[in-house]
Amino acid sequence: MRVFRSSGLAVFALLFAGGAATAGCYDVFGCSNVNRFRLADLMNGPNCEFLFEMRNGIYAEHHYCFVTPRAIAMFGNAGCRGQDPSALGMNGVEVGNATTIKQAEHAKGCSA
Repeated sequence: MRVFRSSGLAVFALLFAGGAATAGCYDVFGCSNVNRFRLADLMNGPNCEFLFEMRNGIYAEHHYCFVTPRAIAMFGNAGCRGQDPSALGMNGVEVGNATTIKQAEHAKGCSA
């Protein structure tokens, strides 16, 4: 199933409906847990806000404990398990995608 996320509320609803973690899936990029995102695609597509939602959505799926007010407001910290992404059970594709998204954010001059 492919889902296009357009707002923090939609992300929240998709991530926490039924309590199960679900991969972030996007029409253009695929699913964050199985499809490797390409930096060139991220540079030519989503804006900074969307990139922020994509990257932190990966962490939220694994119950990351957010520290910034922006991320807490968007994803919350209910049921969070820790702040070490390597201890949250993310697979290699998810880790790579979060890194690639962060690179796109940096290259575009997005604020943290």
